[in-house]
Amino acid sequence: MEAKRHLGLFQATVVGVGAIVGGGILALAGVAFSTAGPAAMVAFSVNGVIALLTAASFSELARRFPESGGTYTYAKKLLPIEIAYVVGWIVWFASIVAAVLYALGFAAFASEGLRRAAGLWNRDASWLSDAPLLLALACLATLGYALALVRRAGGGDTVATLGKVLVFCVLIVGGAVACARTPSDEWAARLVPFSPEGPFGIVQAMGFTFIALQGFDLIAAVGGEVRDPERNLPRAMFLSLVIALLIYLPLLFIIATVGSDERGVASAAQDNSEGLVAVAAERFLGSPGYWLVIGAGLLSMLSALQANLFGASRVAFAMARDRNLPRQLGRLRAGSGSPAIAVVVTAGMVLVVILAVGEVSAAGAASSLIFLLSFATVHWAVVLLRRRSSQPFPWTAAVGLVCCVGLALFQAFVVPAAGIVVTAWLALGLIIYLTSLAPGARLADVSAVATDPELASLRGQSPLTLVPIANPASAHRLSAFARRLQTPGGRTLLLSVIPTASRDEQDRVSDAGRILEATLAQGIAAGGHVETLFSVAPEPWTEIRRVAQQHQCETVVVGLPKLTAAGVEDRLDSLLVGLRSHAVVLRAPDDWHVRSVERVLVPIGGRRDQSYLRTRLLASLRRERDVRLRYLLVLPRKAGEEEQAEAEAEVARLGRDESSGPFEVVVVRRNNVAGAILEEATGCDLVVLGSPRGSGSILTGLSRHVAQQSDLPLVLIRSRRGALVGG
Repeated sequence: MEAKRHLGLFQATVVGVGAIVGGGILALAGVAFSTAGPAAMVAFSVNGVIALLTAASFSELARRFPESGGTYTYAKKLLPIEIAYVVGWIVWFASIVAAVLYALGFAAFASEGLRRAAGLWNRDASWLSDAPLLLALACLATLGYALALVRRAGGGDTVATLGKVLVFCVLIVGGAVACARTPSDEWAARLVPFSPEGPFGIVQAMGFTFIALQGFDLIAAVGGEVRDPERNLPRAMFLSLVIALLIYLPLLFIIATVGSDERGVASAAQDNSEGLVAVAAERFLGSPGYWLVIGAGLLSMLSALQANLFGASRVAFAMARDRNLPRQLGRLRAGSGSPAIAVVVTAGMVLVVILAVGEVSAAGAASSLIFLLSFATVHWAVVLLRRRSSQPFPWTAAVGLVCCVGLALFQAFVVPAAGIVVTAWLALGLIIYLTSLAPGARLADVSAVATDPELASLRGQSPLTLVPIANPASAHRLSAFARRLQTPGGRTLLLSVIPTASRDEQDRVSDAGRILEATLAQGIAAGGHVETLFSVAPEPWTEIRRVAQQHQCETVVVGLPKLTAAGVEDRLDSLLVGLRSHAVVLRAPDDWHVRSVERVLVPIGGRRDQSYLRTRLLASLRRERDVRLRYLLVLPRKAGEEEQAEAEAEVARLGRDESSGPFEVVVVRRNNVAGAILEEATGCDLVVLGSPRGSGSILTGLSRHVAQQSDLPLVLIRSRRGALVGG
């Protein structure tokens, strides 16, 4: 079940504006002014330029890949799955930490407003600042929005977003009126000294406040739910960022001039960093200005909390679909179409961080650091995409990459705790991935590469499949099977080896030429990238291995000679000795073709010895048509019911990891394994057998018996070393 595209341009923009506007400026304006003085306006402006560069890279990738997941989705398209997992893991955490910040920010603004209201009635309200109450308010806000997101697919909180934008507009208009009524030399004097700490203070303020412009990336995270994504995604990202800058920069100017006293904004910020904006608004609008900021703060924190919960849950949903998180997080709730489990787990992690940390200054700095690193990944992805698509070099992405990496390094240096938090989270993610997620994630990635014609080329891969050709009767069938097996975008190398000791050498060369010419023409007609190679050697099987190693072939596909011929097993074994490629052996009748395969039997010994290659083979068979898969496990007759149930569950897990669609599990009790395979293979178009781990031969006693006792189309596979996914 796929998420519905229910968000238009307006709703998508609301997601971005809701995440950006308000929370960051209200919480971080004081920090920026205390660090850089009035030059904080320059820090926000330069951050805005970097954010616009990043939005340009996001827009290019969003148009190319209009799917949910944002940065993680782009990473998995262009980078190895392990790196994509790391990117998704940190992006998920960054949104979680941002949600924590806004939940606690809501609690702080609510507490401030309640205490001021109580003060009007001369009541003691100091207890409203107690930590338990603040934590309770933050948790209630998180739970409320999580429940709303579970019940509906939803987008941004439109009411809260429009409300806070209106409040900020009132503040800006009121400040502009106050500026007009105040002599210019009076408010201009408050901008001196403009940059008391010099360039270092400006860069420091940039590092602290970059997260204030985070949020437009959440639009990309929900790209799979946006209508007309190629058009609406870029527009929504730029619109939300421009709206935020049009609010931030005038407001900062007003705070630094008519919103500060004679001492200057830097001194005021150092005295009361968190309440700076409210105090400034009260200075030029009176008490109503104070309450407007409190109202804007509440609306800002709530809408930003909702937007980050929304975006983070979609990142988790996309990762689960790729087995990079438990598959349960990739399920959609019937009716609403919401990834309910992903929402609940994300909200649960937000609650854990709220209760465990209480105040999140280090976590907030870590969030800025993580977002800068993830944005750097987006710029790097654009560079890779352009290079692999033979397009002009993206200089804007390169500049954005340098800026994001530079700011991230600066942030890690200035706030070491941020680096510690990021390192700890990455270590936890790697432990979880390597101990439980890696097998399924890698197999899902193998299946995706085998079925997606663009994925391998996007990652810069063009693997080579070697097909030794000798028998003209089987050449076309073997070549067609190899083309189906190979990764889309890969190449096929047809090899003809002429023994040096053969008689009538000229005739052999002529025959080999005709075979290769016909097979090459068929491959080109089928749309494949096919190459040919003649080789003269004393021993064909040794030469096949040499060519495979010299050309670094990913896979070697050979036909299975008649088993009645002397030395067949020894020749196959000689090929496998030292072979660093995947080995696939095909035996099929003359009238068989890979396009005719509809039913496949996959006997399983209960282990994952050949999972990598088997997954790739099964996915390639399903690339152009539906294929019914039947996994078969043969247990001895003495096996008990409990043993059978456990074995059946394990095979079902294996099937879920390996298959890219429906499959059937069959468990039978027979002491004769080969007989059971032959019996279950009746009516099947192909039988896939893998070599047991540690076996020195691809033709084991079981596969030999199956091949000798039937004419069934048979594929024998053996993965190269290091490709035994899942152990």
